[in-house]
Amino acid sequence: MRSIKAIRLHARGGPEQLVYEDALEPSLRNGDALVRVCSCAITPTELTWSATYTTRNGEDRLPSIPGHELSGVVEAVGPNAVDARVGDEVYALTDFWRDGAAAEYVAVNAADLAPKPPSLGGVQAAAVPLAALTAWQALFDHAGLTIGQEILIHGSTGGVGSFAVQLAHWRGAYVVGTTSARNLDLARELGADSVIDYNGARFEEQVHGADVVLDTVGGDTLERSWGVLRRGGVLVTIAGTAPHDKAAQYGVRGVNFIVKPSRAELKEIGRLIENRRLRPIIEATFPLEEARRAFEYGASGHNRGKIVLQVAGEISADRDVPVARKAA
Repeated sequence: MRSIKAIRLHARGGPEQLVYEDALEPSLRNGDALVRVCSCAITPTELTWSATYTTRNGEDRLPSIPGHELSGVVEAVGPNAVDARVGDEVYALTDFWRDGAAAEYVAVNAADLAPKPPSLGGVQAAAVPLAALTAWQALFDHAGLTIGQEILIHGSTGGVGSFAVQLAHWRGAYVVGTTSARNLDLARELGADSVIDYNGARFEEQVHGADVVLDTVGGDTLERSWGVLRRGGVLVTIAGTAPHDKAAQYGVRGVNFIVKPSRAELKEIGRLIENRRLRPIIEATFPLEEARRAFEYGASGHNRGKIVLQVAGEISADRDVPVARKAA
Protein backbone atom coordinates (compact mmCIF):
# COMPACT_ATOMS: atom_id res chain seq x y z
CA MET A 1 0.00 0.00 0.00
CA ARG A 2 1.52 3.30 -1.12
CA SER A 3 2.02 6.46 0.89
CA ILE A 4 -0.04 9.56 0.05
CA LYS A 5 -0.16 13.14 1.26
CA ALA A 6 -3.16 14.03 3.42
CA ILE A 7 -4.52 16.48 5.96
CA ARG A 8 -5.21 14.66 9.21
CA LEU A 9 -6.58 15.36 12.67
CA HIS A 10 -4.97 13.52 15.58
CA ALA A 11 -7.09 15.21 18.25
CA ARG A 12 -10.36 17.10 18.54
CA GLY A 13 -10.14 20.84 18.12
CA GLY A 14 -9.93 23.61 15.58
CA PRO A 15 -7.67 24.33 12.60
CA GLU A 16 -4.59 24.15 14.86
CA GLN A 17 -5.07 20.36 14.96
CA LEU A 18 -4.76 19.94 11.18
CA VAL A 19 -1.51 18.31 10.05
CA TYR A 20 -0.21 17.91 6.50
CA GLU A 21 1.58 14.56 6.49
CA ASP A 22 2.10 11.16 4.93
CA ALA A 23 -0.68 8.59 5.27
CA LEU A 24 -1.41 5.20 3.78
CA GLU A 25 -3.59 5.00 0.69
CA PRO A 26 -7.12 4.07 1.82
CA SER A 27 -8.24 0.48 1.42
CA LEU A 28 -11.47 -0.28 -0.42
CA ARG A 29 -14.58 -1.72 1.20
CA ASN A 30 -17.23 -3.67 -0.63
CA GLY A 31 -18.87 -1.28 -3.13
CA ASP A 32 -16.10 1.33 -2.96
CA ALA A 33 -14.16 3.19 -5.61
CA LEU A 34 -10.73 4.76 -5.14
CA VAL A 35 -10.73 8.35 -6.39
CA ARG A 36 -7.64 10.39 -7.20
CA VAL A 37 -8.66 13.75 -5.79
CA CYS A 38 -8.38 16.88 -7.91
CA SER A 39 -9.97 19.30 -5.44
CA CYS A 40 -11.80 19.17 -2.13
CA ALA A 41 -14.12 21.83 -0.72
CA ILE A 42 -14.28 22.36 3.02
CA THR A 43 -16.95 23.23 5.56
CA PRO A 44 -15.30 25.07 8.48
CA THR A 45 -17.81 23.74 11.03
CA GLU A 46 -16.95 20.12 10.23
CA LEU A 47 -14.18 20.31 12.81
CA THR A 48 -16.96 20.45 15.44
CA TRP A 49 -18.93 17.46 14.12
CA SER A 50 -18.89 14.14 16.00
CA ALA A 51 -18.70 12.37 12.64
CA THR A 52 -15.29 13.93 12.03
CA TYR A 53 -13.82 12.00 14.94
CA THR A 54 -15.92 8.86 15.44
CA THR A 55 -17.64 6.04 13.62
CA ARG A 56 -21.43 5.79 13.48
CA ASN A 57 -21.18 3.55 16.53
CA GLY A 58 -19.39 6.28 18.48
CA GLU A 59 -15.97 4.61 18.32
CA ASP A 60 -12.91 6.80 17.99
CA ARG A 61 -11.45 6.85 14.44
CA LEU A 62 -8.56 9.28 14.85
CA PRO A 63 -6.46 10.14 12.96
CA SER A 64 -9.15 11.28 10.55
CA ILE A 65 -9.20 13.22 7.27
CA PRO A 66 -11.72 16.08 6.78
CA GLY A 67 -13.32 17.35 3.57
CA HIS A 68 -16.38 15.60 2.12
CA GLU A 69 -17.04 17.13 -1.28
CA LEU A 70 -14.68 16.38 -4.09
CA SER A 71 -13.86 16.27 -7.74
CA GLY A 72 -11.48 13.69 -9.14
CA VAL A 73 -10.86 10.65 -11.32
CA VAL A 74 -11.70 7.04 -10.50
CA GLU A 75 -8.42 5.19 -10.02
CA ALA A 76 -9.69 1.73 -9.04
CA VAL A 77 -12.94 -0.02 -8.13
CA GLY A 78 -13.57 -2.55 -5.41
CA PRO A 79 -15.86 -5.58 -5.42
CA ASN A 80 -19.52 -4.86 -6.22
CA ALA A 81 -18.83 -1.22 -7.05
CA VAL A 82 -21.69 0.09 -9.19
CA ASP A 83 -21.73 2.79 -11.86
CA ALA A 84 -18.03 3.58 -11.58
CA ARG A 85 -15.26 2.83 -14.06
CA VAL A 86 -11.57 3.52 -13.97
CA GLY A 87 -10.91 6.87 -15.64
CA ASP A 88 -14.33 8.40 -14.93
CA GLU A 89 -14.25 12.09 -14.03
CA VAL A 90 -16.54 12.42 -11.02
CA TYR A 91 -17.76 14.67 -8.25
CA ALA A 92 -19.46 13.66 -5.02
CA LEU A 93 -20.54 14.25 -1.46
CA THR A 94 -18.96 11.51 0.64
CA ASP A 95 -19.93 9.78 3.88
CA PHE A 96 -19.29 12.11 6.85
CA TRP A 97 -18.43 9.14 9.09
CA ARG A 98 -15.47 8.09 6.93
CA ASP A 99 -12.20 9.76 6.01
CA GLY A 100 -12.74 12.65 3.65
CA ALA A 101 -11.07 13.97 0.53
CA ALA A 102 -8.44 16.37 1.89
CA ALA A 103 -5.89 13.91 0.56
CA GLU A 104 -4.43 12.71 -2.72
CA TYR A 105 -6.75 9.67 -2.72
CA VAL A 106 -10.05 8.84 -1.05
CA ALA A 107 -12.17 5.70 -0.80
CA VAL A 108 -15.81 6.48 -1.62
CA ASN A 109 -19.02 4.50 -1.90
CA ALA A 110 -19.14 4.18 -5.69
CA ALA A 111 -22.92 4.61 -5.72
CA ASP A 112 -22.44 8.20 -4.45
CA LEU A 113 -20.26 9.25 -7.39
CA ALA A 114 -21.81 11.31 -10.18
CA PRO A 115 -20.33 12.36 -13.53
CA LYS A 116 -18.52 15.70 -13.22
CA PRO A 117 -20.31 18.40 -15.24
CA PRO A 118 -18.13 18.73 -18.37
CA SER A 119 -18.16 22.52 -18.34
CA LEU A 120 -16.63 22.70 -14.86
CA GLY A 121 -13.01 22.33 -13.95
CA GLY A 122 -11.95 20.40 -10.89
CA VAL A 123 -11.93 23.34 -8.48
CA GLN A 124 -15.38 24.48 -9.59
CA ALA A 125 -16.84 20.98 -9.44
CA ALA A 126 -15.58 20.40 -5.89
CA ALA A 127 -17.50 23.48 -4.74
CA VAL A 128 -20.84 21.98 -5.76
CA PRO A 129 -21.80 18.72 -4.00
CA LEU A 130 -22.43 19.52 -0.33
CA ALA A 131 -23.79 23.02 -0.86
CA ALA A 132 -25.96 22.24 -3.89
CA LEU A 133 -27.32 18.98 -2.44
CA THR A 134 -28.16 20.74 0.84
CA ALA A 135 -30.02 23.46 -1.05
CA TRP A 136 -31.79 20.92 -3.29
CA GLN A 137 -32.90 18.72 -0.41
CA ALA A 138 -33.98 21.69 1.71
CA LEU A 139 -36.08 23.29 -1.01
CA PHE A 140 -37.53 20.30 -2.81
CA ASP A 141 -37.30 17.23 -0.58
CA HIS A 142 -38.23 18.95 2.70
CA ALA A 143 -40.02 22.23 1.88
CA GLY A 144 -41.71 21.12 -1.35
CA LEU A 145 -41.10 24.54 -2.92
CA THR A 146 -43.26 25.13 -6.00
CA ILE A 147 -43.71 27.77 -8.67
CA GLY A 148 -45.16 31.06 -7.45
CA GLN A 149 -44.34 30.57 -3.78
CA GLU A 150 -42.36 33.13 -1.78
CA ILE A 151 -39.17 31.98 -0.06
CA LEU A 152 -36.89 33.85 2.33
CA ILE A 153 -33.29 32.61 2.19
CA HIS A 154 -30.91 33.64 4.97
CA GLY A 155 -27.24 33.76 4.01
CA SER A 156 -28.17 34.03 0.36
CA THR A 157 -24.59 34.40 -0.92
CA GLY A 158 -22.97 31.74 1.24
CA GLY A 159 -22.15 28.20 0.16
CA VAL A 160 -25.66 26.75 0.54
CA GLY A 161 -27.52 30.03 0.14
CA SER A 162 -26.01 30.87 -3.24
CA PHE A 163 -27.25 27.57 -4.67
CA ALA A 164 -30.62 27.91 -2.91
CA VAL A 165 -31.25 31.30 -4.55
CA GLN A 166 -30.44 29.91 -7.98
CA LEU A 167 -32.54 26.77 -7.51
CA ALA A 168 -35.53 28.66 -6.12
CA HIS A 169 -35.34 31.11 -9.02
CA TRP A 170 -35.19 28.20 -11.47
CA ARG A 171 -38.23 26.62 -9.83
CA GLY A 172 -40.17 29.86 -10.35
CA ALA A 173 -40.45 31.04 -6.76
CA TYR A 174 -40.32 34.66 -5.60
CA VAL A 175 -36.95 34.83 -3.85
CA VAL A 176 -36.06 37.15 -0.97
CA GLY A 177 -32.49 36.94 0.27
CA THR A 178 -30.67 38.34 3.28
CA THR A 179 -26.98 39.13 3.00
CA SER A 180 -24.42 41.82 3.80
CA ALA A 181 -24.22 45.11 1.94
CA ARG A 182 -21.19 44.04 -0.11
CA ASN A 183 -23.09 41.03 -1.47
CA LEU A 184 -26.40 42.65 -2.45
CA ASP A 185 -25.53 42.78 -6.13
CA LEU A 186 -24.32 39.17 -6.13
CA ALA A 187 -27.60 37.98 -4.60
CA ARG A 188 -29.51 39.77 -7.34
CA GLU A 189 -27.25 38.26 -10.02
CA LEU A 190 -28.00 34.81 -8.64
CA GLY A 191 -31.73 35.38 -9.02
CA ALA A 192 -33.04 37.04 -5.86
CA ASP A 193 -36.08 39.21 -6.58
CA SER A 194 -35.61 41.21 -3.38
CA VAL A 195 -32.52 41.54 -1.18
CA ILE A 196 -32.25 42.72 2.41
CA ASP A 197 -29.04 43.99 4.00
CA TYR A 198 -29.26 42.33 7.40
CA ASN A 199 -27.14 45.09 8.95
CA GLY A 200 -29.39 47.83 7.62
CA ALA A 201 -32.89 46.43 8.11
CA ARG A 202 -34.81 43.81 10.07
CA PHE A 203 -36.11 41.21 7.67
CA GLU A 204 -39.24 40.51 9.78
CA GLU A 205 -40.37 44.09 9.13
CA GLN A 206 -40.22 43.52 5.36
CA VAL A 207 -41.30 39.90 4.86
CA HIS A 208 -44.83 38.77 5.76
CA GLY A 209 -46.69 35.60 4.82
CA ALA A 210 -43.79 33.76 3.19
CA ASP A 211 -44.39 30.16 2.15
CA VAL A 212 -40.87 28.95 2.97
CA VAL A 213 -37.89 30.10 5.01
CA LEU A 214 -34.47 28.53 4.51
CA ASP A 215 -32.20 29.35 7.44
CA THR A 216 -28.45 28.83 7.04
CA VAL A 217 -27.50 31.17 9.90
CA GLY A 218 -29.17 29.97 13.09
CA GLY A 219 -29.30 31.78 16.42
CA ASP A 220 -31.33 34.97 16.60
CA THR A 221 -31.96 34.89 12.83
CA LEU A 222 -33.68 31.53 13.18
CA GLU A 223 -35.76 32.66 16.16
CA ARG A 224 -36.99 35.76 14.33
CA SER A 225 -37.93 33.77 11.24
CA TRP A 226 -40.95 31.86 12.54
CA GLY A 227 -43.21 34.89 12.46
CA VAL A 228 -42.62 35.77 8.79
CA LEU A 229 -44.31 32.58 7.58
CA ARG A 230 -47.96 32.18 6.65
CA ARG A 231 -49.90 29.55 8.54
CA GLY A 232 -49.07 26.22 6.95
CA GLY A 233 -45.68 27.49 5.78
CA VAL A 234 -42.38 25.66 6.23
CA LEU A 235 -39.18 26.67 8.00
CA VAL A 236 -36.12 24.61 7.10
CA THR A 237 -32.90 25.15 9.03
CA ILE A 238 -29.45 23.65 8.63
CA ALA A 239 -28.04 25.78 11.45
CA GLY A 240 -30.19 24.89 14.43
CA THR A 241 -33.25 22.96 15.54
CA ALA A 242 -36.90 23.35 14.64
CA PRO A 243 -38.85 22.32 17.77
CA HIS A 244 -42.35 20.96 17.23
CA ASP A 245 -43.80 23.19 19.95
CA LYS A 246 -42.35 26.30 18.30
CA ALA A 247 -43.71 25.25 14.90
CA ALA A 248 -47.12 24.51 16.43
CA GLN A 249 -47.17 27.93 18.10
CA TYR A 250 -46.99 29.60 14.67
CA GLY A 251 -49.05 27.01 12.80
CA VAL A 252 -46.17 26.05 10.52
CA ARG A 253 -43.95 23.06 9.85
CA GLY A 254 -40.34 23.09 11.07
CA VAL A 255 -37.55 20.94 9.64
CA ASN A 256 -33.89 20.52 10.50
CA PHE A 257 -31.86 17.95 8.60
CA ILE A 258 -28.42 16.74 7.61
CA VAL A 259 -27.68 16.50 3.91
CA LYS A 260 -27.28 13.02 2.38
CA PRO A 261 -25.16 11.94 -0.59
CA SER A 262 -27.24 11.45 -3.74
CA ARG A 263 -25.93 10.46 -7.14
CA ALA A 264 -29.36 11.02 -8.72
CA GLU A 265 -29.71 14.56 -7.39
CA LEU A 266 -26.12 15.42 -8.34
CA LYS A 267 -26.88 14.31 -11.89
CA GLU A 268 -29.90 16.65 -11.95
CA ILE A 269 -27.76 19.46 -10.53
CA GLY A 270 -25.14 18.71 -13.18
CA ARG A 271 -27.72 19.09 -15.92
CA LEU A 272 -28.72 22.49 -14.57
CA ILE A 273 -25.06 23.53 -14.51
CA GLU A 274 -24.64 22.46 -18.13
CA ASN A 275 -27.79 24.42 -19.04
CA ARG A 276 -26.29 27.49 -17.30
CA ARG A 277 -29.02 27.59 -14.66
CA LEU A 278 -26.54 27.04 -11.81
CA ARG A 279 -22.98 28.09 -11.13
CA PRO A 280 -20.72 27.63 -8.13
CA ILE A 281 -19.42 30.63 -6.23
CA ILE A 282 -15.91 30.26 -4.81
CA GLU A 283 -14.57 32.54 -2.12
CA ALA A 284 -10.95 31.36 -2.21
CA THR A 285 -8.71 28.44 -3.14
CA PHE A 286 -5.75 27.07 -1.19
CA PRO A 287 -3.23 24.31 -1.91
CA LEU A 288 -3.76 21.14 0.12
CA GLU A 289 -0.79 21.81 2.38
CA GLU A 290 -2.38 25.09 3.48
CA ALA A 291 -5.57 23.46 4.76
CA ARG A 292 -5.07 24.93 8.23
CA ARG A 293 -5.07 28.44 6.77
CA ALA A 294 -8.10 27.59 4.65
CA PHE A 295 -10.11 26.48 7.70
CA GLU A 296 -9.02 29.58 9.63
CA TYR A 297 -10.09 31.73 6.71
CA GLY A 298 -13.46 29.98 6.53
CA ALA A 299 -14.04 30.31 10.26
CA SER A 300 -13.86 34.10 9.95
CA GLY A 301 -17.34 33.89 8.41
CA HIS A 302 -19.37 35.86 5.86
CA ASN A 303 -17.79 34.08 2.90
CA ARG A 304 -19.18 34.20 -0.61
CA GLY A 305 -19.71 30.61 -1.68
CA LYS A 306 -17.19 27.88 -0.92
CA ILE A 307 -13.52 27.52 0.04
CA VAL A 308 -11.66 24.88 -1.97
CA LEU A 309 -8.44 22.96 -1.45
CA GLN A 310 -6.63 22.23 -4.69
CA VAL A 311 -4.99 18.82 -4.42
CA ALA A 312 -3.82 18.01 -7.95
CA GLY A 313 -2.11 20.33 -10.44
CA GLU A 314 -3.79 23.22 -12.23
CA ILE A 315 -6.60 22.22 -14.57
CA SER A 316 -7.10 24.31 -17.68
CA ALA A 317 -10.90 24.36 -17.34
CA ASP A 318 -10.52 26.18 -14.02
CA ARG A 319 -8.88 29.25 -15.53
CA ASP A 320 -12.23 31.09 -15.32
CA VAL A 321 -13.13 29.88 -11.84
CA PRO A 322 -15.41 32.57 -10.28
CA VAL A 323 -13.25 33.29 -7.26
CA ALA A 324 -14.52 36.16 -5.16
CA ARG A 325 -11.29 36.64 -3.28
CA LYS A 326 -8.20 34.58 -4.14
CA ALA A 327 -6.01 33.52 -1.23
CA ALA A 328 -2.85 35.56 -0.90
